[in-house]
Amino acid sequence: MSSKPATKMWSGRFREPLNKQFEEWQRSFPFDWRLLPHEVEASIAHARAIEAAGIITSEELLQMEEGLRAVAKLNDIADNEHAEDIHHFVELELTRQIGDLALKLHTGRSRNEQIATDMRLFVRDAIDTTMEGLKQWAEALLALAEKSGDAVMPGYTHLQRAEPVLIAHWLLAYVSMIERDLSRLADARARMNFCPLGSGAIAGATLALDRTIAARALGFAAPTANSMDATSDRDFMLDFAQAASTLGIHISRFAEELTLYATAEFGFVDLPEAYSTGSSAMPQKKNPDLTELARGKSARLLGASTALGMLVKGLPLAYNKDLQEGQEQIFDVADTLRGLLSVLPGFTRSLQFRVDRMNAAGQSGYLNAMAAATYLSNKGVPFRKAHEIIGNAVRLGLESGRELDALTLAELQSLSPEFAEDFFAAITLEGTLDCHDVVGGTARHRVRAALEDARQRIGAISVV
Repeated sequence: MSSKPATKMWSGRFREPLNKQFEEWQRSFPFDWRLLPHEVEASIAHARAIEAAGIITSEELLQMEEGLRAVAKLNDIADNEHAEDIHHFVELELTRQIGDLALKLHTGRSRNEQIATDMRLFVRDAIDTTMEGLKQWAEALLALAEKSGDAVMPGYTHLQRAEPVLIAHWLLAYVSMIERDLSRLADARARMNFCPLGSGAIAGATLALDRTIAARALGFAAPTANSMDATSDRDFMLDFAQAASTLGIHISRFAEELTLYATAEFGFVDLPEAYSTGSSAMPQKKNPDLTELARGKSARLLGASTALGMLVKGLPLAYNKDLQEGQEQIFDVADTLRGLLSVLPGFTRSLQFRVDRMNAAGQSGYLNAMAAATYLSNKGVPFRKAHEIIGNAVRLGLESGRELDALTLAELQSLSPEFAEDFFAAITLEGTLDCHDVVGGTARHRVRAALEDARQRIGAISVV
């Protein structure tokens, strides 16, 4: 690379040099260098559009494309001292490759539309990568659910044991969250898939460009509809960051439950050693580093989403340099998601449940009380009255240290004549599970069907 200082892309009307501290402070190249592949592809697309408009010849277009692809292969570009931003860098390096012909490339375009295009391309790729990682995590959850079979755990409300559920049912709750995350990301991708090239700085290109040429070349659905909106719009970044923050919340909830379930107090799960660390002071410790870090990473995602919203909320149309600050937020979102989804599938597949302990916890503490009240309701007792009767039965059990199935029929009939011998079959673990025989319920055959349906839905999701 040349060590000679380069002329700025905008320096014609200026006579004084930039303050050195300000120049370094305002440069975006130290972080936007990672947009190089997107800048090159967008530049090739623009070159094709200006060739069609007669600005360059077909031979010059070929030279430009070859030069741009050579620039895309450059290594160790981040230490460039002279480039103001990625657009400036590509122009400098393309000039080194093909000479003054490179200076024709900027005909009919502005950096305002270039960065809007580059960021759309970056976000689109990041969405595709995230969706692929999410599919892998969903498939890992499905595999774990299949492996758990009809094993049972207590379900919780208010962090108090509520009713028994299949472990598979619990895992499928997270698959449902992932499906919503995938849907949000797919929606965001479709909404943002329009090409800003040809928008100029604010009012549109000053050439009669066929904007569909660049749009098609870059895989966009169509050109953007309004030049002012195109150069200032960062909704697509907000959409991605907001979808990522919701996904981060789901990951954090999963991580929190596993962190709790791995404690000695719960003892429901053995965290895999390959994803855990120890204590430098206490030799016995196995710490849940993955789940704790996953909780922490969600804060980064939420923070980025909030920062982007605050960044754009007061900006007038059209482009303002404030928008430069949003790039690092998006880069961090993409990196954070990539990191999380690189470890979550393998971690999930490696989880080992202590099924005996979970099963025992799912059968103690009167978790069949709802099934018991349903039994009376099915006998014609109004549910509100049935609820009261079973509450009295629970009180009797608490006072005598017995579960509902250990109460005698005579004791139960003293509370209600509707109790009969078939009551005890209705409140077994199987009966308690299977009384939830509705779509989305934890009845065993419903969960098996839900598992198969989820596998088909996840398998049918295509990532572009």
